[in-house]
Amino acid sequence: MPVQDQGDNPSAETPATGETARAPCPSAGMFGGLSGKLLWLTVFFIMLAEILIFFPSVASMRIRWLEDRLNTAAAAAIVIDGLQPVELPRALQKETLEATGTKAIVLRKDGTSRLLATTDMPTSVDEAYDLTDVPPATAMRDALDTLIFGGSRMIRVYGPVGDTNTGVEVVMKDRQLRTAMFAYSRNVLLLSVLISLFTATLIFFAINRILIGPIRRLTGSMQQFSSDPENPAHIYIGEGGRDELAVAGRNLTSMQMELQKTLKQQKNLAALGLAVSKINHDMRNILASAQLMSDRLVDVDDPMVKSFAPKLLRTIDRAVGYTTEVLSYGKASESAPRRRHIPLLELTQDVKDMLAIDPQSGIEFTEQIGADLKVDADGEQLFRIIHNLCRNALQALTAPGEAAPGAVRRITVGAQRVGSVVSITVDDTGPGMPLKARQNLFAAFRGSARSGGTGLGLTIARELVLAHGGTIALVEKPTVGTQFRIEIPDRPVSLEDYRSRTHLEK
Repeated sequence: MPVQDQGDNPSAETPATGETARAPCPSAGMFGGLSGKLLWLTVFFIMLAEILIFFPSVASMRIRWLEDRLNTAAAAAIVIDGLQPVELPRALQKETLEATGTKAIVLRKDGTSRLLATTDMPTSVDEAYDLTDVPPATAMRDALDTLIFGGSRMIRVYGPVGDTNTGVEVVMKDRQLRTAMFAYSRNVLLLSVLISLFTATLIFFAINRILIGPIRRLTGSMQQFSSDPENPAHIYIGEGGRDELAVAGRNLTSMQMELQKTLKQQKNLAALGLAVSKINHDMRNILASAQLMSDRLVDVDDPMVKSFAPKLLRTIDRAVGYTTEVLSYGKASESAPRRRHIPLLELTQDVKDMLAIDPQSGIEFTEQIGADLKVDADGEQLFRIIHNLCRNALQALTAPGEAAPGAVRRITVGAQRVGSVVSITVDDTGPGMPLKARQNLFAAFRGSARSGGTGLGLTIARELVLAHGGTIALVEKPTVGTQFRIEIPDRPVSLEDYRSRTHLEK
């Protein structure tokens, strides 16, 4: 059936299948996806790091600039001091101050201070800075103060001359200092932008190749697989490696392969369910006719017929019951057990009759069950449990080439009561279960021990045992063969039943 136009509605459903249409995910582009976010985040973090580095660096630049001014003034002061007692002419003082960019130069020597050069001496000083030993926090605070509020203030700066006890002091305006700091800040900003872009570009291409590319291949494979999960060509082919993406790729491949197997099994189950429902419909009619005809065998006087007629009737009755409940597999649970105390030996003999083991096959069927042993269970369901296990054992013993010449071929059903629990064992001397069947034990269509098997026998047996509140397990044995142990507990007795039984006994 052709698919109708869905328009722009992303949640539209196709009329043929009713499945939600999957719109293809638009590509985010090179700079809109993870790689683009990584690029901008790298630029942002580098700029943030540069900002954190900027404050101590501009503070250091300011200290160096002031130290240069002090060193220049100190050189001039030493020359002027060497001219004592001659006083430097006024014009020469002005030229010296202009060359050093200061308003006054003071030399501190031997505990005294001497004004060596001055012109237009200000009446007051706005800030004073000692460069002898400046803590980093103080240096950054003073640098920010100059950048924000400086430019028109008169400052006094003093510090030592080299490693001597001589000091020099200058008075100057901070306009040139502020201008130099702004130029330095601009250069730092431009350099930070270039470094961040260059680094981010390298990281972008490296991460885009190492990380984003494989992630895009993973997401592309997921999209293709979700659009057609049954197509083997859409399974992701991972690359070798030990990193997280390589491991994720291998896990994705394994998951897709397992999902394809599951989908195939689901298809097989659906086809099997349809086939079983058709067969069941016709089989019930055939068995009903066989049941009517077998009822007439009771009236036949032949001794042989009379001995086989009851068994035949029970077999047909069970077959009719099976066809009635054949579709119960796959539902939430089987029908609730109708429990009663039944003789286990008699039920096991019915299983033996149902198996119809050929006397010429050399296969022995042994019951190790007490004649008075009774089990609290649903007779038909317990019959199905033991029959499924015994039938599997018989198939293992009759498989061509499995048994060694002269080997004993035997099926043994044993049971014993321990308190309120009846333990039943089904043992055979066959070749044993292969590893694959052990790994998928009780799994439908996967736990079969033979080629072409479905594994439903063990699955149904386990479901019925659990319905009785019991357990079923494969037992490891030192000899060859397979052994299953079933443990079925008695129903707990209610207080009312106990009192009624006690009253009747009295």
